[in-house]
Amino acid sequence: MKYASEFRDPKAARALLAAIAGRADTIGATKENPIHIMEICGGHTHSIFRYGLDKLVHEGIEFIHGPGCPVCVLPRSRVDEAIEIARRPGVILTTFGDAMRVPGTRLSLLQAKAAGADVRMVYSPLDALALARRLPDREVVFFGLGFETTTPSTALAIQQAAREGLGNFSVFCNHITVPEPIRALLGDPDMVLHGFIGPGHVSMVIGVHPYDFIAQDFGKPIVVAGFEPTDLLQSVLMVLDQIAEGRAEVENQYARVVPEHGNPVSLAAIADVYERRPSFAWRGLGEIDASGLRVRRAYAAFDAEVKFGIGYGATPEPEPEGCACGAVMTGRMKPTACPQFGKGCTPDMPLGALMVSSEGACAAYWQYGGMRAAG
Repeated sequence: MKYASEFRDPKAARALLAAIAGRADTIGATKENPIHIMEICGGHTHSIFRYGLDKLVHEGIEFIHGPGCPVCVLPRSRVDEAIEIARRPGVILTTFGDAMRVPGTRLSLLQAKAAGADVRMVYSPLDALALARRLPDREVVFFGLGFETTTPSTALAIQQAAREGLGNFSVFCNHITVPEPIRALLGDPDMVLHGFIGPGHVSMVIGVHPYDFIAQDFGKPIVVAGFEPTDLLQSVLMVLDQIAEGRAEVENQYARVVPEHGNPVSLAAIADVYERRPSFAWRGLGEIDASGLRVRRAYAAFDAEVKFGIGYGATPEPEPEGCACGAVMTGRMKPTACPQFGKGCTPDMPLGALMVSSEGACAAYWQYGGMRAAG
């Protein structure tokens, strides 16, 4: 890609919209009987609303927002445990900016910081490593979270800390994987999904084949997509083409960035540092088998759970009363249907994580759906 403007060209977008409308009419999609396409990634959700694609596409196409926001699905108990670590004497807890405002059971990390805990925002685990080098008398913990996109950088940081013998650095690991929750959603008989738009940045790491089960086992098309408006429109058209032609395949619209088999260096680092947890409790979704990662025993010196005696409890706690994050993340409800949206839950005073994260569906509706002005 030379210029982003190539993928925001109005003429190209109009042509794609016309093609989508033609395909939608061909397969009989209507407002009353729409084709449900789930965009798995929260980044895609924000692009859809930023560019108004939900309003521009044929009325027979309905976007269903998926669970692809790692900050949003983090259990409140894990935020509580991060705060517990941050309050230990001599500890500096570092993490990404989004994670600092996610509410735990009682506090967010930002509120814990205001109360005296040493919590610092960083842009990558390498910043946390540099901090550990500068402050050898302090324990520096990186609150690692995210899908396969951010997992390699944390793994590489742990490998580097091991090479340097940096004993005052550790990772509180909350990395999770994309395919497993999609399998769980497809196993729900109440979910009506006709196709998927797959997260391009995840596939930059893992490739496209981890999604083969979506087509092979469930007969649903999936197109791995980029994040610009014409990327998404082309991906919608590719999904509709598959439906019209009776196909169910994994296709790669984002081939300019995504290699078929992923990034071998990243995959090797992940395999070296991490292993699967038997299960992981997703906020709003419940416990999903083999969907979370933990640090391998060989790197236990850099595992904050081991270093600080934090035991992982797999039982998910209920959401706050009236919070519908789970229903929104699984596509069962639109954010505006939540009784707390814009009332008991706003970006300034979030009740649920979906209003906090830059990839949260509620934040997208608030920012791009006119709710900010309406509020």
